[in-house]
Amino acid sequence: MAYTASRTVVRTREHGEGRRHPLVATLMALPLAVLLLLVFDGWETVATQASSVGEMLGR
Repeated sequence: MAYTASRTVVRTREHGEGRRHPLVATLMALPLAVLLLLVFDGWETVATQASSVGEMLGR
């Protein structure tokens, strides 16, 4: 039987060890957030929270 090399590849990150760009993190979380909104019918809650956050930020 022939020897085959391991398929495991070790990657190293040069900058920002273990960190993601905020946009990437948002795009990863958005589908789950939408699913939870649809399952639990929380549109009013989201609107209320968004309004509160907007007021806190002064918008």
